[in-house]
Amino acid sequence: MSRGSKQARYEIDMCNGPILKKVIMFAVPLMFSSILQLLFNAADIVVVGRFAGDNSLAAVGSTSSLINLLTNLFVGLSVGVNVLISRYYGAGQEDELKETIHTAITVSMISGILLTVVGCVGAKQILQWMQTPKEVLPLAVLYMRVYFLGMTAVMVYNFGSAILRAVGDTKRPLYYLSLAGIVNVGLNLFFVILLKMDVAGVGLATAISQCISAVLVIRCLVMEDSAIHLDLRALKVHKGKLIRILQIGLPAGFQGTLFSFSNVIVQSTINSFGPVVVAGSSAAANIEGFVYVAMNSLYQAAISFTGQNVGAGKYERINRILFCSIGCVIVVGLVLGNGVYLVGEKLLGIYTGSPEVIAEGMVRMKYLCVPYFICGVMDVMVGMLRGLGYAMMPMFVSLVGACGLRLLLIATVFQMEGFHKITTVYMAYPVTWFITGAAHIVCFVIVRKKLAGQWGK
Repeated sequence: MSRGSKQARYEIDMCNGPILKKVIMFAVPLMFSSILQLLFNAADIVVVGRFAGDNSLAAVGSTSSLINLLTNLFVGLSVGVNVLISRYYGAGQEDELKETIHTAITVSMISGILLTVVGCVGAKQILQWMQTPKEVLPLAVLYMRVYFLGMTAVMVYNFGSAILRAVGDTKRPLYYLSLAGIVNVGLNLFFVILLKMDVAGVGLATAISQCISAVLVIRCLVMEDSAIHLDLRALKVHKGKLIRILQIGLPAGFQGTLFSFSNVIVQSTINSFGPVVVAGSSAAANIEGFVYVAMNSLYQAAISFTGQNVGAGKYERINRILFCSIGCVIVVGLVLGNGVYLVGEKLLGIYTGSPEVIAEGMVRMKYLCVPYFICGVMDVMVGMLRGLGYAMMPMFVSLVGACGLRLLLIATVFQMEGFHKITTVYMAYPVTWFITGAAHIVCFVIVRKKLAGQWGK
């Protein structure tokens, strides 16, 4: 496969040589990229919490699960893009690779436009269904509508960075998000402090920043002289490639959407405890999000490394990819999850000066951040199965084990006298992570036995 020398400096050879070092080389830039992407929302929450008040903080925080609900179906398609490109790249199928890339970018633009329409038109009604407190509803609707103006850019960046990740390039997305993140923070302060735009200001700052990162990733692909070159004049949907992307990506998207749906129900349950609990939970959720995306970089590594090695027919490397990814995610989850809890009060103090809000945030962090490594193990197992081409199996297991069971606990145990409290809601998370993770391990063992002849016993 012809590869430009410039691209060769960024890509990682996933099919040869030591795995642990390369998994770390892949994951660390992606980890920082994901953290920077989260900083978009974190900057929104910190600025409104400090300069606009607790109602504005609750308004921005209460929309996060809804935004995830609306975007996860389409973001899931980028998983299909990642797996396909990893396969074609590992197998050296350049024509198939080009068709997949141009289909992916076209689909990302269409997805973004659809999401902008849905998010802007349906914001108020959906937030009302979520039992968003009346005192924060107008601000939450305004923030969500402004945020969704940049949704096309969000989709383009996610699909574009999925293309780069598939060939091992996690550095350039980090560079692009670094620039966009600096712009986002600057615009946040300008719009909120100087122009007094409140939640509309932070939403607009985020949308502009997302446009910058999207333009940069598209420029990167256009300037490439390797197999991942993007020709804007050749943008079109190739039916065969779209079907393959949908076959792999839709199960991931549906899983993410239904997970988010369960989180929306959980969020509506949290909303019923009032603005102080909502604000504390929102700030804590934002902090734990940094731990999650750090662990999620190992999930992405599992998909890309597994996909490329399957494409190259090197099944004997799959077990080592699994052990390296699991080991790394446990270390990351334990260190970061427990670390943020130990300094939780100081971190929450960045978001709000209210002692009551900080106290509520610490309750959530105790139950979610400390055992967060279990969630990381669960996700890595999903990544391994998807990289092997098993899209439906992890979807069904995750929906039943995590999504369904979580809702069942809320509908039953939470309703019992003595358990109708916020800690019961939070405990539903680690319980479902453990059960679902164990089920995924069983599934992987079954798949391993099925493919034992190809990759060695």
